[in-house]
Amino acid sequence: MGMPCIVNSILKLTPSQGYPVQLEQGKTYQAQKERYRIFPIDVPIALVDEAWVAYADVVITKLTWEQKVTSLEFKIDRIYPTPFPVKESGGL
Repeated sequence: MGMPCIVNSILKLTPSQGYPVQLEQGKTYQAQKERYRIFPIDVPIALVDEAWVAYADVVITKLTWEQKVTSLEFKIDRIYPTPFPVKESGGL
C-alpha cells in the first residue's frame, strides 16, 4: 500500500487556497492545497493564479502534510514586470 501524492513544479493557487491579494517581494505567505503534494523546497518556482497566469517566483520554505491537506509557507522571490500565461485556457 502506497501513499498517494501529487508532484508539482508550479504553485497554482486560488484566493480560497491563499493566493495573495497583494504581492510583495520578500513577504512570507501561507496557503493550503487539498491532498498530499510534493513541491521543490528552497528553490524559485512560478506562482500562478487560477487562470494559469504567472505573476511571480516564490520560494517554498515550509511544507507540512496533515489530514490529506498540504500546508505551505512561501516567500515572494521575484515579481514579474509583466504577467504571462503559462498554459492556454481550456487546457488541462
